[in-house]
Amino acid sequence: MTLFFKFDFNAICQIVLEQTLKDNDIKYKHVGFGEIEVLEKLTTDKQATLQFALDKYQIEIVENQKSILVQKIKDTIIDMVFNEDTVVNVKSSVYLADTLGHSYGYLSNLFSEVTYTSIENFIILQKIEYAKQLVIKQDLSLTEIAFRLNYSSVAHLSTQFKNTTGITPSAFQRIIAKRREFNQQNNQE
Repeated sequence: MTLFFKFDFNAICQIVLEQTLKDNDIKYKHVGFGEIEVLEKLTTDKQATLQFALDKYQIEIVENQKSILVQKIKDTIIDMVFNEDTVVNVKSSVYLADTLGHSYGYLSNLFSEVTYTSIENFIILQKIEYAKQLVIKQDLSLTEIAFRLNYSSVAHLSTQFKNTTGITPSAFQRIIAKRREFNQQNNQE
């Protein structure tokens, strides 16, 4: 039997962080997504213990200022793409610059320097990942998915989807439909 899950990355990360901090008796205040203000001085040993506890979730404490800003860029993009409550009616470059308080040119150069890819490519990857989730978890047409992800057309979504995954969104939908049909048949037997 195959089970399909719908989940919110932000909520899961927040729960894991809060539980790990609680388990390690660390007093904190939630500042924003991926950002916690520790309300006490952490010893080197306590910070190492915390990092060890977070390692199993592949969560890393970021200490380098450039890496911190790059992580904030990633978090902002993920929130912009995946959070249905975040409605972005401006270009992503304007949204990122306004949200993070730096010029887009600076953010773009820093992101490329640290990650060896562009902000635009990262946005495309996140949008395609979300499009795949929407195909898997919801019964939306490609037109509805393209609209939800702020694509100018289904053709634009299809081109980026194929360039990223190697298959068209229609082919991906057919694969998911066949997988569901196969699983239903196996579950009935």
